Amino acid sequence: MRESQSAVLLPILLLLTTAWKPCQAISFFQSAIAKSSQRNRPLQLGSLAARIPRGGSLEDSANSALPNSNSVVTSDLPIRVAYQGEPGAYSEKSTRELLGQNVVAVGRQSFEACFRAVASMECDYACIPIENSLGGSIHENYDLMLRYDLKIVAEHEFRVNHCLLAKEGVKREDIKFAMSHPQALAQCANFLRGLGITPVPTYDTAGSAKMISEGKLPSGCTPENTAAIASDLAAKHYGLNCLGVAIEDDDTNFTRFLLLGRTDVVQFINKQMPAKTSVVFTLPNTAGALYKALACFSLRDIDFSKIESRPTSASLLNFLKFKSQQLGKKSRNRADLPRFRYCFYLDFLANQLDVNTQNALAHLREQAEFVRVLGSYPQKSRVVGPVARSVEDLKHRVVTDPDEISLSSLPSDSDAVEPLRIGIVGFDNHGQFLARQLSKKHRVSCMDPRQDRSLEAQKMGIDYFSNFATSRFLADLDVIVLTVPLIQFEDTVSNLPAMDLRGKLVVETCVLNSHPKSILLKAFGNHPEIDILSTHPMVGPSSLGSEDPYTSSTGSSTSSWDGRPFVYEKVRIADMQRCGKFLDIFQEARCQLVEMTAEQHDATVADAEFVAHLTGRLLLDKQLLPPTPVISKEYAALCDVADMTSGDSFDLFFGMFKFNENARGNLIKMRDNLANLERQLAAKEAYLEASIEMKNTDRQRLLAETKQLLQEVAMNGGLFDTMASAKTLGKPNDT
Repeated sequence: MRESQSAVLLPILLLLTTAWKPCQAISFFQSAIAKSSQRNRPLQLGSLAARIPRGGSLEDSANSALPNSNSVVTSDLPIRVAYQGEPGAYSEKSTRELLGQNVVAVGRQSFEACFRAVASMECDYACIPIENSLGGSIHENYDLMLRYDLKIVAEHEFRVNHCLLAKEGVKREDIKFAMSHPQALAQCANFLRGLGITPVPTYDTAGSAKMISEGKLPSGCTPENTAAIASDLAAKHYGLNCLGVAIEDDDTNFTRFLLLGRTDVVQFINKQMPAKTSVVFTLPNTAGALYKALACFSLRDIDFSKIESRPTSASLLNFLKFKSQQLGKKSRNRADLPRFRYCFYLDFLANQLDVNTQNALAHLREQAEFVRVLGSYPQKSRVVGPVARSVEDLKHRVVTDPDEISLSSLPSDSDAVEPLRIGIVGFDNHGQFLARQLSKKHRVSCMDPRQDRSLEAQKMGIDYFSNFATSRFLADLDVIVLTVPLIQFEDTVSNLPAMDLRGKLVVETCVLNSHPKSILLKAFGNHPEIDILSTHPMVGPSSLGSEDPYTSSTGSSTSSWDGRPFVYEKVRIADMQRCGKFLDIFQEARCQLVEMTAEQHDATVADAEFVAHLTGRLLLDKQLLPPTPVISKEYAALCDVADMTSGDSFDLFFGMFKFNENARGNLIKMRDNLANLERQLAAKEAYLEASIEMKNTDRQRLLAETKQLLQEVAMNGGLFDTMASAKTLGKPNDT
């Protein structure tokens, strides 16, 4: 780059970082450079700063940086839309009906892979089915919409027309077998029965057409006697002949598809355009809760188009438990918690920005425990905003090779099989515990800034680097995991050369997140190419073996991960694919991933963690928890707390005390509570002693009175003389 361009580049980047996040600014500049090189037109840096908008997509901003031309300029980077299935699937056909024939459709193996492709910015949108008029709702996609923060930007009602496909030259009377997805076979059962064709279930409709074209058929099936039930688009993809169109038994077979993106389009919907809004919410388990929630809309004459309930996901259930605890609604008995909690998915016919709708949503938030707007979008296959602009660009695009607009793989697919190269800084008990899990599928190396841990690393088969080889340790890594205690975190980060961390993901795993997050941003604030992920894996090493009877769980490494929360915040992430791959390690270990900011984490977790570790350290003395032949659940839980605490260093506990402003107050409360408990015990003991003393005093007084009475009787001549005198006095006179 020439000096004149370099002089302009710095202020432009500064302006970009004030308008967007650093990672967005880099993406913007890279996109502008890529477009200019692909169009063989120079990038005008002088006009770039003036053309930076305060809104819109990065692609639009990069396009605006290019010089104007009298000719029609079309984008060389068309939008990519992910769909589930093989090329030629109904999802691909629906995508092309909605967005045009020139859209780049990317087939993925699963629905979640579509969500990931959009979240990682490898694709712009995902076109997924949400419900079928015959088969009902696709529940998996409802759950995925909760897990991934994507927005609904459009909908499309797709008419499903099944076709009978076979190789060229094969006649309908030659067909003995028909392959397709089980649902498609069921929808064409009468047609197949009438022709005497045997259905053969396979994994996919378009996949069946692919199997015929490649000759990979089940036993007994040949290309001459087998057909596939799929779309006419699949026939074009695989060079098959269509022997029948619309062979389904019911002509009311429609599938509703949703187009999902990373940003809303509600601001582009005008008041005259019919709109639809989708929300999801949960309600307390009280009488009339659903009636009150729906009344928020019906009282304002807002019409519904769909409502459905689904069991709550584990991560959302954890959120609801957190919220209940914050409101003071603590349940002492796990049996009091309902086994099933439900999410309600509601579609209503109104724009989210309408005053009436805003009042209804505000009213709903007062009634519900959790509310999320999934998107506000036009009805009936309309597109607006950046989606509409992209569709318009596609109309001017000339496609010379059909393979350019139909993809079955992404660059990250090859990366998925590549193991991550992970370096662990800090190899104490916590670092070793993480290394055991990370090294199962990935390459792990380690170093410890405090002491030599080479023997521990050698036993685990992990490469160990000394403090004098930091640059060599960092050279080939993808991810750096910091597992040092809080009190040593700042010194450790200051000793890591920023130049060696460029293009890498730095992950902190401290029990408190706000302090490490601020240190990382301060140390690497001028290095936006360094990704930062703040995490708190709520798992830990266990000093007891798996056969120990005094634990409520097995204590094995597998059970220590299963169901445990993993809290994380994507502080600054440019490489979403790598970040997702790292988080997948804990997802596959069956952890419950909970995304929240470091500040939210510390506000909800810090005090509880400190009190738990404080209790565990008070119980470390084995005399306080002696072995017993009868083990209660409460005793086993206390053993678990003491056991988990014994695996952590005192430095970790001190960091929880030093960097939690409430820790000292909690310690004082614990001391006051203990003193108050001692006073209550002393008062109870004194009361019981006084009661016994009073009983003894009353007994002594009674004995003294009895003794005095006996003495008086003895002085009067004895007890028997007195009784005889009384008897004599009572006799009648004979004379």
